[in-house]
Amino acid sequence: MSTDQKSTPRSGGLRTTGLTVRYGGNVANENIDLEVLPGQIVGLIGPNGAGKTTFVDAVTGFTPAEGTVELAGERIDAMRPHLRRRRGLSRTWQAGELFGNLTVEQNVVVATRPGGLGTVVRDLFGRRRQETDPRVAKALQTVGLAGFEQKLARDLALGQQKLVGVARALVGRCELLLLDEPAAGLDSSESMEFADRMRTIVDDGGPGVLLIDHDMSLVLSVCDRVYVLEFGKLIFAGTPEEARTDPAVVAAYLGVPMENTDA
Repeated sequence: MSTDQKSTPRSGGLRTTGLTVRYGGNVANENIDLEVLPGQIVGLIGPNGAGKTTFVDAVTGFTPAEGTVELAGERIDAMRPHLRRRRGLSRTWQAGELFGNLTVEQNVVVATRPGGLGTVVRDLFGRRRQETDPRVAKALQTVGLAGFEQKLARDLALGQQKLVGVARALVGRCELLLLDEPAAGLDSSESMEFADRMRTIVDDGGPGVLLIDHDMSLVLSVCDRVYVLEFGKLIFAGTPEEARTDPAVVAAYLGVPMENTDA
């Protein structure tokens, strides 16, 4: 995907300043300044143990941290995770999070109900047929799964299951989407199909995206900007083209410079 296909960033988005995470005497993240604007896909990469998931946990409120976290110009670092979600900070998880015996629609509905899965199950066994929530229909259409509403999640291909997870994160208010290892388990063609779908969502007025993944072909082809972590510290921030040959990035992560294979 060429750079000129990527959209112009809009105001708002996510900004962290001086974000630091300590576990006793160990510093897992140190003074991380990072920004993701609406209209952008931003990559966060680095070796295993670099602190990428710790950073996401800190941003979303699951790990105590120092520093500031702003979403759409509002500080949210004092908020609990569920309140950050209500403000529009959404994430997917590395591990599979779908309920295989529920339909695609029911999996997304879970995110809209105050009681979560319990409310959905009570509706099912209580034989209460709820009208389709228009937010759910819109989220599934956004990720390209309109028409899959009544399929069981377990019967979908892995790439489609990943998109259901994205739909669940998008449903309702979503100012910023955090994708933690979304391409794990996907082959190269599925990974690029997923990337194309994310690019379409962002370019069509969707939220900014912070993408963490080990698939460098995916990250360097779809992202507008890349940050690189090593031992909890940022060692690079710049364009994918710059990251491919940056000496610090090559030494810490890539091993050898990567060629740009975009047409």
